[in-house]
Amino acid sequence: MPARNRRLPRGLSWPLTPTDIRTVLGAQEADAVDLDFGDRLWGDGTALHAEWVPPISANYGGGIHPSWWCTVRVRIAPLPATERAAARHVLREIAVPELAAWISAARDAPEAWTLSRHSRSWRPEGSTTAYRDDLRPYL
Repeated sequence: MPARNRRLPRGLSWPLTPTDIRTVLGAQEADAVDLDFGDRLWGDGTALHAEWVPPISANYGGGIHPSWWCTVRVRIAPLPATERAAARHVLREIAVPELAAWISAARDAPEAWTLSRHSRSWRPEGSTTAYRDDLRPYL
């Protein structure tokens, strides 16, 4: 997704593409995921963020559309363009497969887990990634 097609500031680039996500998740699962490309850097270096959206009574009938219940939102944050190639390689090799496993586990999780909001974030760190759950500090 070229920056010229979106309002991405000069010098920033997305490390992943929709095709990167769809290839690992599969077409059906990718269609069920809300995929969004942000236009601002995250201060902590997060490049990939997934959030579980639970079905709650507050969003029944007047809140968000029912198609969003029990779904996953995936956000791709831009990084400095000079870091894109290295981050892309690491995220595609490590983070995107972990994202697929996290989504699968979330869909099969016990009801107590699925009824609350959860998230997982990844950031590139050299030749590997660090992740965090529910916005806690990175491991």
